[in-house]
Amino acid sequence: MSQPPVIVLVRPQLGENIGKAARAMLNFGLVEMRLVAPRDGWPNPSAGPAASGADIVLEKAQVYETVADAVADCAHVYATTVRKRGVTKPVMTPEEASREIHREEGRSAILFGPERSGLETDDVAVARTIVTVPINPEFGSLNLAQAVILVAYEWSKGESLAQPTQEDLDPPAPQDELDGMIGQLDAMLDESGYYFPPDRVPSTKRTLRTVLTKPGWSSQELRTLRGVLSALEGKKRHRSG
Repeated sequence: MSQPPVIVLVRPQLGENIGKAARAMLNFGLVEMRLVAPRDGWPNPSAGPAASGADIVLEKAQVYETVADAVADCAHVYATTVRKRGVTKPVMTPEEASREIHREEGRSAILFGPERSGLETDDVAVARTIVTVPINPEFGSLNLAQAVILVAYEWSKGESLAQPTQEDLDPPAPQDELDGMIGQLDAMLDESGYYFPPDRVPSTKRTLRTVLTKPGWSSQELRTLRGVLSALEGKKRHRSG
């Protein structure tokens, strides 16, 4: 069974970007971050606020001096870069790489380069495969967290992560409750003289029923609607009186 990939940030420059990358990772179930020679050392006080609660990723982060050290226990290493940098290796999209990671035995590591320049040729040389995001050739500018979130998202599609959903909806009301609401409205419309001319009354009632049946009202919604109708009906009677 495959293991979640390790995210390796090579010579990251800003603590804020490390924190944002950690946030991106945890959103999609990744918690193992490794840092190679972070410019401002580690821990970095700017990382925590930027992580927005992804503290577990930062707390577990390990620091290494070289890329080789950071991936020494990984059987499969992927380097994210927008170009091959003169190194001849297989090139995959994040989606293709993620499918491969799910099939592989052993640890996988995904390398991300410094914010300004990306991975150097020697960094890429450590990897077996290059991962390139299809991107606008006229504006190939992804920041570190964006790159991490793209790769993490593709990996997560093969996992059973919880899907955020809306609150459970109330079941549709029984037919007799719907008929009661329609009957109340029908009586009010009839009294108001809405149904005219007489020869079109059946067609108009069918249209209204179709409109009112479509939403699949819950019992609570029907009670609310009937309360509105009753209020309107009572107001009309009050004015008439």
